[in-house]
Amino acid sequence: MPETIVIGEILKPQGIRGEVKVKPLLDDAADMHHFKRVYIGGKEYKVLACRTDAQAAFLALSGVADRDAAELLRGKEVAALRADAPALEEGRYYIVDLIGCTVVTEKGVHLGEIADILPAHTDIYVLKDGDKEGMFPAADGVILDVDIENKKLTVNEKRFFEVFAEQ
Repeated sequence: MPETIVIGEILKPQGIRGEVKVKPLLDDAADMHHFKRVYIGGKEYKVLACRTDAQAAFLALSGVADRDAAELLRGKEVAALRADAPALEEGRYYIVDLIGCTVVTEKGVHLGEIADILPAHTDIYVLKDGDKEGMFPAADGVILDVDIENKKLTVNEKRFFEVFAEQ
């Protein structure tokens, strides 16, 4: 399968005609309109219709004709071809590209890896280092550099420890 990115998670069936409610993993749920086909569980589905609100997308998919068929997709990830994804502005990244990045200070001190990102007005990064876990916001001055190719995120040490919350 060509290179894909995870763009959402199916929350539940919506109605009786096979539509599914999707939690988008994109900055704007309206970006779901860009995708004409998606992959769920390794299977390709043509997007027949898409509507969105502020927090969710509702997709009608080929081959998903009723609520029972939609129920089988509950909890599954929705992926799409990276080539179909809308271009991002400078300094913006897809969540899937940031997860797994090593986090280091500007002095090269290893702090852990990005395990998850909780979308919010200021995204919250979940950092894991072995058994330790914590969170930090992507607030001004915290992140100095993002190197997607080398899976590395550099943070300002002083600012990072001002906002870091260990779990």
